[in-house]
Amino acid sequence: MTALPSGLQADVAALRAPGFVSNVRTLAGRELRDAVKSRWFVLYTIAFAVLGLAVSFVSAAGTGGLGLAGYGRTTAGLVNLVLLVVPLMALTAGAASIASDRERGMLAFLLAQPVSRTEVLLGKYLGLASALLACIALGLGLCALILAWQGATANPAGIVWLAGLSVLLALAMLSVGMLVSVLARRASVAVGTAIFVWLTLVFVTDLALMAGVVALRLRITELLALSLLNPLQVFKMWSLLAVDASLDVLGPAGLYATEEFGTWLHPLLGACIVPWIVLPLAVAALVLSRRSPL
Repeated sequence: MTALPSGLQADVAALRAPGFVSNVRTLAGRELRDAVKSRWFVLYTIAFAVLGLAVSFVSAAGTGGLGLAGYGRTTAGLVNLVLLVVPLMALTAGAASIASDRERGMLAFLLAQPVSRTEVLLGKYLGLASALLACIALGLGLCALILAWQGATANPAGIVWLAGLSVLLALAMLSVGMLVSVLARRASVAVGTAIFVWLTLVFVTDLALMAGVVALRLRITELLALSLLNPLQVFKMWSLLAVDASLDVLGPAGLYATEEFGTWLHPLLGACIVPWIVLPLAVAALVLSRRSPL
């Protein structure tokens, strides 16, 4: 019989100690170690820093200047970058988690230990969430440090807001990815489905809203309501609001939101994105509790 790796042996021994928190912490630590060692963590972190600096150079060139732009202009440019990269990163990471373990037989092995399926799901979720947080913090943090080193004197609060909202978006998309992973039998199917969800949220919903306005003559309240159903649109509106940018770049819906809700727009946007974090993960836990690990 093949001996288990020393790291996995330590995790199995830790799982034999009773306790919900202890089990979740052990599983989260294992998932975090595996994620940090993987290629996607390194590549996404480097991509964040490099693309963030590239956005800053482009922003500076757009104003006729040379070198790096300040925090505010860079943050506004990074919003669209985060909209593309963070959901893809979180969806694919979550989609591969349960499905890949099921294919390799690791899920059955974990569930053979004194640990519940909910503990396995939460442990994996928290471990991947920690890896995503580290990736976002390192990428945007490195960009902010280089901007400061180059003499950008603007208030960096905007990039801090962007980092926090990026984490919320990552948590929401990670929950959706975990649900896809629980439903799929094969890792390739799960990742393919996650990419399809990403394409739908990023591109298809925008096109559908534009077509709805033209073809169905949607009212402004209906357009805003449909926009708030998309977590990516919520992130975009909240990020622009946080950096004191004008929401008119979103068209009439953004202007209507600022005029109608005013200071209540922050809690409204928060209330729209939190269900995307909680509900898919709860459904994933329910489905996992009723499905075979094989």
